[in-house]
Amino acid sequence: MPLVSSYHLIREARKQGKAIPAFNIHNLEMIQAVVQGAEEMNSPVIIQTTPGTLTHAGIEYVGVIVKQAALDVRIPIALHMDHCPSYETIVKCIRNGYTSVMIDGAHLPYEENVALVKRVVEMAHAVGIQVEGEIGKIAGVEDDMFVNELEAHLTDPEEARQFAEETGVDSLAVAIGTAHGMYEGEPHLDFARITKIDSLVEIPLVLHGASGVPDEQVRKAIELGMAKINIATELKDPMAKAIWHSLSHPKENDPRHYMGAGREAVKQVVKEKIRLCDTVNFADFFKGRQL
Repeated sequence: MPLVSSYHLIREARKQGKAIPAFNIHNLEMIQAVVQGAEEMNSPVIIQTTPGTLTHAGIEYVGVIVKQAALDVRIPIALHMDHCPSYETIVKCIRNGYTSVMIDGAHLPYEENVALVKRVVEMAHAVGIQVEGEIGKIAGVEDDMFVNELEAHLTDPEEARQFAEETGVDSLAVAIGTAHGMYEGEPHLDFARITKIDSLVEIPLVLHGASGVPDEQVRKAIELGMAKINIATELKDPMAKAIWHSLSHPKENDPRHYMGAGREAVKQVVKEKIRLCDTVNFADFFKGRQL
């Protein structure tokens, strides 16, 4: 089916106590892995790219490949721009078929963040594209953006409410104890903060930095209001390990073999995360609905 907006997917997931898994991809094989895994589980998914991936692969190439991949299956797939600080890049993404975007102004002072996000919301809503914003700083590395633990700060619930109302965003990424990348120790999410933010903010909440968070904590976060779960590092690591293993054979030189092994490793993680988000067969809910 054609690419869909993530707007109705995320909102319905929130109503039903589920979350839509959102997977960051970097190449053809990762796109195939996400789509194949989601099709086997009959689950809606969001395919995401960061600015760095677009620099590597090209906005036009990614847009065409994901659009075709979506047409080949009968599950809802959205194409999302993740952690983009640039208004101009977001415009290019929308022109190339992206159905939702995240404008990331969390590194800016509050008023500048609001002004940037409002500008994107006004433009994107005019063409029916949903917008994700962020309030609070999530530690770790996302592409070439690094936030150390001292600079990171958890989202203030009242500020989150104000930000959502002032900007008009459709979903909100919040800092509640996660980090981009893998954790050195076990993370501990601030569940009380999630509960408070969810009580004040009417739009769905987004969990960034979910790679490496124990399943029971992710489930609890979903139960408390997180309606979109971002997964990135947990796809890259198994793909790299599968490729390394394939290349350990001295005569292996066929990219179809070692990249195929990487694709299969990613697909297994995709299926695990779909189970975690409780969206197995959730695609059936959206059949015949306007998305």
